[in-house]
Amino acid sequence: MTLWILDTDHVSLFQQRHPVVTQPINAVNYEDIAITIITVEEQLRGRFNVIRKASSSDALLLGYAKLQATLEFFKNVRWQSPP
Repeated sequence: MTLWILDTDHVSLFQQRHPVVTQPINAVNYEDIAITIITVEEQLRGRFNVIRKASSSDALLLGYAKLQATLEFFKNVRWQSPP
């Protein structure tokens, strides 16, 4: 078994459904894909920054929606400890 550990850039592109990233990832067994806690921290920090800097209620709602989607994503992906 080969484990694919995705970095933050690849996770972000996958979440945005970028075809260059989604096609190879979708061709792999989902159980063989993992992220590290570093990716979790980087994505959460980014989501919190968007919420903190929101200049309108629409931007704030979008920030919270993206935070919720990110947390849902993390619940469904395998975590791998960094080496």
